[in-house]
Amino acid sequence: MAQCVQSVQELIPDSFVPCVAALCSDEAERLTRLNHLSFSELLKPFSRLTSEVHMRDPNNQLHIIKNLKIAVSNIVTQPPQPGAIGKLLNDVVSGSQPAEGLVANVITAGDYDLNISATTPWFESYRETFLQSMPASDHEFLNHYLACMLVASSGEAEPMEQFSKLSQEQHRIQHNNDYSYPKWFIPNTLKYYVLLHDVTSGDEQRAESIYEEMKQKYGTQGCYLLKINSRAPNRASDEQIPDPWSQYLQKNSIQNQESYEDGPCTMTSSKNSDSNLLSLDGLDNEVKVDGLPNNFRIHPLQIDQCGDPPNNTDGSESKSASSVHETKKASTAVIRGACLTLTDHDRIRQFIQEFTFRGLLPHIEKTIRQLNDQLISRKGLSRSLFSATKKWFSGSKVPEKSINELKNTSGLLYPPEAPELQIRKMADLCFLVQHYDLAYSCYHTAKKDFLNDQAMLYAAGALEMAAVSAFLQPGAPRPYPAHYMDTAIQTYRDICKNMVLAERCVLLSAEILKSQSKYSEAAALLIRLTSEDSDLRSALLLEQAAHCFINMKSPMVRKYAFHMILAGHRFSKAGQKKHALRCYCQAMQVYKGKGWSLAEDHINFTIGRQSYTLRQLDNAVSAFRHILINESKQSAAQQGAFLREYLYVYKNVNQLSPDGPLPQLPLPYINSSATRVFFGHDRRPADGEKQAATHISLDQEYDSESSQQWRELEEHVVAVANKGVIPSSFYPTQYCLNSYSDNSRFPLAVVEEPITVEVAFRNPLKVPLLLSDLSLLWKFQPKDASGKDIEKVKERVSYCRYHDAPDFRCYHSVHLRYKPKV
Repeated sequence: MAQCVQSVQELIPDSFVPCVAALCSDEAERLTRLNHLSFSELLKPFSRLTSEVHMRDPNNQLHIIKNLKIAVSNIVTQPPQPGAIGKLLNDVVSGSQPAEGLVANVITAGDYDLNISATTPWFESYRETFLQSMPASDHEFLNHYLACMLVASSGEAEPMEQFSKLSQEQHRIQHNNDYSYPKWFIPNTLKYYVLLHDVTSGDEQRAESIYEEMKQKYGTQGCYLLKINSRAPNRASDEQIPDPWSQYLQKNSIQNQESYEDGPCTMTSSKNSDSNLLSLDGLDNEVKVDGLPNNFRIHPLQIDQCGDPPNNTDGSESKSASSVHETKKASTAVIRGACLTLTDHDRIRQFIQEFTFRGLLPHIEKTIRQLNDQLISRKGLSRSLFSATKKWFSGSKVPEKSINELKNTSGLLYPPEAPELQIRKMADLCFLVQHYDLAYSCYHTAKKDFLNDQAMLYAAGALEMAAVSAFLQPGAPRPYPAHYMDTAIQTYRDICKNMVLAERCVLLSAEILKSQSKYSEAAALLIRLTSEDSDLRSALLLEQAAHCFINMKSPMVRKYAFHMILAGHRFSKAGQKKHALRCYCQAMQVYKGKGWSLAEDHINFTIGRQSYTLRQLDNAVSAFRHILINESKQSAAQQGAFLREYLYVYKNVNQLSPDGPLPQLPLPYINSSATRVFFGHDRRPADGEKQAATHISLDQEYDSESSQQWRELEEHVVAVANKGVIPSSFYPTQYCLNSYSDNSRFPLAVVEEPITVEVAFRNPLKVPLLLSDLSLLWKFQPKDASGKDIEKVKERVSYCRYHDAPDFRCYHSVHLRYKPKV
């Protein structure tokens, strides 16, 4: 695989982070919208802790968490549609192209010197978006909500009453059977109360008073006063403040297509009808119920039902590229955080740390202990899973059945209170807080239980995360159990028919194998998941497999090129024309000039077509030209198709620049060594007349025997004129110039007599060429005795009409019509 910005030890913890929901009142949302941000977006750049965190495991041992990151998002009650996710992924790949002027790495392998891009940012963007957009499922708890932030404004008439309404609303969403989405980790979700205060327009004394009341009711560790908007909107342009949101929200702007407007939002409510939808500054549609924001109705990845659904989830690059471009243009005009100062940034960062230190992590630690105690009491154990004996994990092993022997029970569901799910919950919680030792033990135990019950979806999930946990264990880690991942992938794909989860396994396992320099195994894994259901996914995985082959200790250059061709083909089917062209150009470095003419013709033909589609006409002409100038082994029908494409492209080039230079057609070949020039014949056509040159030969005009007689007669005359001696400067007149004559001297031509030029052509193709209206472009520039130019005469006269034989000749007559100035 190509080099990545993040190492796999950074990628995996960033891909699986504690999830926190956010539920805001109307007034609180209005305060954040003054900065063209929602509340969850406001927190995004500050969601990573800058210091280490400590917590205790069930065995009361101190555990250190480094670089912990949390994910805060608004509550939505509808899962994302697969078609919308596919379009988002397609847009992300389209919007990520190689940087112009980027110097590629030069890899030398045998006789090859290849310029290869070291990084593939489009793949990294795809992988990040794919992992973040995975919907929550019932067989795992990694992206279930652990806590919920309830946010109200200090400008509310009754903030405490508003908090009560928000709390009731969250409880209704979690425990009402009408809502199957989102997913919550445990029934007793942590609720964290946030009072949002506008420094510019709010009453600070009132805010402090409300905050004191909150601390008495919810406790000092369950609430927070967050002060923002320390400068007025009309003063936003006076001082340049860094924008930390751009790098985080650029991809989300493609996803949400959000456009904010300056000033406060106008909000209305509807108590009786869910069909009255309200749009806040172009944001997701919302419904207000009893004054509460219901901005969780529609998922950001929900497709507009009024529009035409995409036929192909991979999408079309032309549409997606234009949408990305328009979104970027809109986002560049919006100034995010206009009302925030650097002090506000520090306050938000401090708020995240306080919430994590005092709220989230104690809640997670308490939940892990409770789960551990429940498992001990239910299984009749005398000690925690953390200190379980080897009998659990390594002793008295029972032979496990193979995947093919197990029944198809992927639809089996456990009740929420099932001990097997409690083990899985505990494993996921430990994994989220980087306690990989305990997580591995729990996953290993859960895996056995799920396999015994033949609950294959649950078993595959436990196998997947057990393998990742084993790899991430600190100290002397266990050997990476790649067979766990292989079994999980096979189960997801063949038994559960869930390609999304299988793809997640492949992405994670391939990165782990790459980090261990096991490029061959990584390539085989990537290739195994290519299928016909997604051209975009297959293209990206094939490209990464190609990079695996070229990064091996002994680079496999031809396998690299072959898989780049396959990737280019799938990119083209997915509508990613630019990426397809790039892949074919990369592969061309390997095939060019190696004697693989059929492969080279195919690559050049595809490069020509893709270049023409992208309006890169010069590149298209060059690619098609290479097909025609080389000795091709293609069939006559294929050569005819190449020629038609080439002429069609040239026609479009000439239409765009009609005053440009004439095209240099590579067909037919001109045999320059067979060119002959004949002087002295008096037969010529009338002005403007053209005569077909078919079946005409210069040998009919020029008689070599008579020419020799005239040569001898000329020498005799010169000898007589010079008293029997031929001067050394004498040079006999030549009537026919060819490759065998002495062409070092200027020939002698007579005014008003024609000069006939014979040009020999050769057709290298197996298809006939129709040539018509050929003309010889010539230029004559006479000089006087002093060597100065006298007059320029340019004319073209042709005797050639057409010919379709493999070898033929054209005859052009040139007439000199001038009289030298004396």
